[in-house]
Amino acid sequence: MNVEGKDFIIGRNPVIEALAGGREIEKIMIAKGAEGSIKKIAGMAKDKGIPIHYSEKRALDSVSEGANHQGVIAFVSAHTYCEVDDILRLAEDRKEDPFVLILDGIEDPHNLGAIIRTAEAAGVHGVIIPKRRAVGITPAVTRASAGASQHMLCAKVSNIAQTIDNLKKQGLWIGACDMGGSEFYTVDLKRRIGLVIGGEGSGIGKLVREKCDFICSIPMKGKINSLNASNAAAILLYEVRKQRDGK
Repeated sequence: MNVEGKDFIIGRNPVIEALAGGREIEKIMIAKGAEGSIKKIAGMAKDKGIPIHYSEKRALDSVSEGANHQGVIAFVSAHTYCEVDDILRLAEDRKEDPFVLILDGIEDPHNLGAIIRTAEAAGVHGVIIPKRRAVGITPAVTRASAGASQHMLCAKVSNIAQTIDNLKKQGLWIGACDMGGSEFYTVDLKRRIGLVIGGEGSGIGKLVREKCDFICSIPMKGKINSLNASNAAAILLYEVRKQRDGK
């Protein structure tokens, strides 16, 4: 069903079928105290890394507008995702070196929306996000991006590290924004490039970091030692833009 532009699957059997069939599910809302097959749904969701939100029954009633939800609502993606090759093809069509943004576990929809908005403005050809343990292009993300998500190619992949390997085989230089690297403005970012930004809490995964060709850092002169993911992304994306424009 569709409510206010949001896509839902309601009811126990439909949600189980969606999980079993590999449907892209952003999160699952479960009524507190629900029993029976709800436990099976919760187990399937956990196995797939899908976030579960336990809520009061009245919250589910509100979302489903009174429809018989049986204690469970799955939020499914209404966004059309592309393949990584589509992103590279867009760069080729524009006769530009690929400029790709790789997000390793961004969970906050407002962060993702803000990142996509900046990426679109900076001329990024596409964004790559993981299928699990990360937010997808939800209505909240679309709103936070001020509509930029509708103009930005976004690919969902099963394995970020493996995707990095494939991009490197196609001639991209992959760099991560993390501590302990070269100051970002000293790095040559004009080439065929993919930039990795880590999640809000855990940052960039160890294996993903090891796969990168270089690490660049943002100097921190104040009393805090890190920036919000969307702020860090904005700084790096516009450094790429600056270097590419020769300024």
